[in-house]
Amino acid sequence: MWIDAARRILPALVLVALPLTLAGTGAQAEPRIAWKVENSFRFFLDPADTEVHRATWTSLSESERKSPVLAAERLLAERHQDGWSATMFAKTCWDPVRNAYSCRERADYLNPRSHTVLARMEGLDDAQTVDCAWLTRPQGRGPRGKVVTLPCDTPVQLEIPYPGGAWITVEIGGRQIAEIAARVTDLFIVGMGDSFASGEGNPDVPVRFSPDRAADYDAALTSYPARMGDWRVVGDKKFIEENARWQDQACHRSLYSHQLRAALQLAVEDPHRAVTFVGVACSGAETVFGLFLRYKGHEWVPNPPALSQISALADAQCAGREAPLYDLPEAYHINNKVPELKGGLVLKKCDSEHARKIDLVFLSVGGNDIGFARLVANAVLSDTSMLRSLGGWFGQVHGFAEAGGLLDVLDDRIKSVNRALHNILHVPWPESDRIVLIGYPPMATLEDGKSICPDGHAGMDILPDFALSEAKAREGGVAAERLNAIMRDAARQYLWTFVDSHRAAFLGRGICASFSDAPWSMSDEMRLPRKVAGAWEPYNPAEWRAYAPRQRWFRTPNDAFMTGNFHVSQSLLQSVLKTQTFSWVQLLLASIYSGAFHPSAEGQAAIADAVVDQARGVLAKYDSRRRAAKGTGPGAAIGSADR
Repeated sequence: MWIDAARRILPALVLVALPLTLAGTGAQAEPRIAWKVENSFRFFLDPADTEVHRATWTSLSESERKSPVLAAERLLAERHQDGWSATMFAKTCWDPVRNAYSCRERADYLNPRSHTVLARMEGLDDAQTVDCAWLTRPQGRGPRGKVVTLPCDTPVQLEIPYPGGAWITVEIGGRQIAEIAARVTDLFIVGMGDSFASGEGNPDVPVRFSPDRAADYDAALTSYPARMGDWRVVGDKKFIEENARWQDQACHRSLYSHQLRAALQLAVEDPHRAVTFVGVACSGAETVFGLFLRYKGHEWVPNPPALSQISALADAQCAGREAPLYDLPEAYHINNKVPELKGGLVLKKCDSEHARKIDLVFLSVGGNDIGFARLVANAVLSDTSMLRSLGGWFGQVHGFAEAGGLLDVLDDRIKSVNRALHNILHVPWPESDRIVLIGYPPMATLEDGKSICPDGHAGMDILPDFALSEAKAREGGVAAERLNAIMRDAARQYLWTFVDSHRAAFLGRGICASFSDAPWSMSDEMRLPRKVAGAWEPYNPAEWRAYAPRQRWFRTPNDAFMTGNFHVSQSLLQSVLKTQTFSWVQLLLASIYSGAFHPSAEGQAAIADAVVDQARGVLAKYDSRRRAAKGTGPGAAIGSADR
């Protein structure tokens, strides 16, 4: 009885006592409402997954926050031996069957109607013994929210309309004690491009290896690490069932992509911000076959992508509406300089009145246009290797001369992309800096910025055909530098934002980087484990950790075998090669198609940090313009989403 009486009397006493004194400070302060978006990275269905990244961000020291994504990646790798993505990648708003961004649990994912926020009272003495009544009313039209009454020290979930926002009011005993205008900023960030953007080399769930079993590929290629599982022959059904898992299996797109990591970082570092992310990058994609024309992806799957990347993003912009198809035979071939785009080019385009405005476009393209894989093959295959003449699945081999011709026409391809981003995806021409082009990191450059990885088999003893040539790697590096210069000049010409500050961080962390003066560590071991006289050397493959921090930020062929371990079914191998004698081809797939010569998760995180640094500036620029137009200062309580 006396407790009930106290509950009736206390609210009046609290109101009389205002303004209140903060405990332990002696300073008077008004009660205030603090709030944050509950699930700021909306791509994750489970708010707890977003909170893992937010909590990691908030735990970083001041120095670590200079490179927050990389620092977070290293912390998460310590806590999750098989990688943090393994527990999250299946709980997202990506539908792998439809190859589209949608989820039943969040029907408004692509065009949100509201956001759940967590609100709490601060500066209120005796909060544990007083009940607070929480009320919301929209700033525009719409019904008021239901009154929620909880002890004042308990956070409350509230639904805030988007984009209008709402007033949040707190009452005690029928008297208002605090009020704030809450409006969520919801950024629409899209990512497109190639394998460097997809996260190739970093599956969401890497392959696991048996501690005892070994695998043989032919009479000479024996005693390799073998997958876990109840399989009998390499490539049989049960073997393939143990393949690495990807968010998008065809495109080898994973949560470790620097595009996704950058969007995630922008989401967690601002409590009043949410991010709607749509990434369509695909391993192997180029400007023509990938961005403009349909490309079926890197891995053989029963449901490959049905649309080009530009059409897929146009579909996402329409958010459930049908994006009409447009026949565009003359718009993008640049006077026949990109002949593949002349005639028969059909793209989806969401009408401007329905298309959701894109806040940032993350773009990685150009490497495959100049034959990245062919340049790498030229650098790592000996002149006498039969792999040079295989063609087909493995592509062809070319050097700087052949790449030079492709570099000469890259300007025109980038020009066509610029037109499409503005005309198809409706990026406003005066806001071209919302397009963020990301440069490629150097793959084989040593710490001095001049020297190249030396000749040798380090990191690629999986097949005898592999041997790095310093001279040919330098040749490829010259092509890569010219590519970077062309990208920089194009970004300047089209007023895009160009990101290349991460390139310096990769010096000394390329394909040949390993331990030097430090004691031996399995993470930096370059040799592939093999079973010799019944014992594994130099380590047991079951102990391999794909996401352990290491000196090198590029996957070697050995690393790729130990991480992605991509194989195909024996039936597919036989139907393509028309023979049963090439079982060793599985080794080639397992080392090259598994992401060799691509950034590791740490490398992706370092790129993401550079992207975030530039993206913050772009967002701040348009936010300040919006505030100036509305006559509000930077300290205004209302958020910044008017889309």
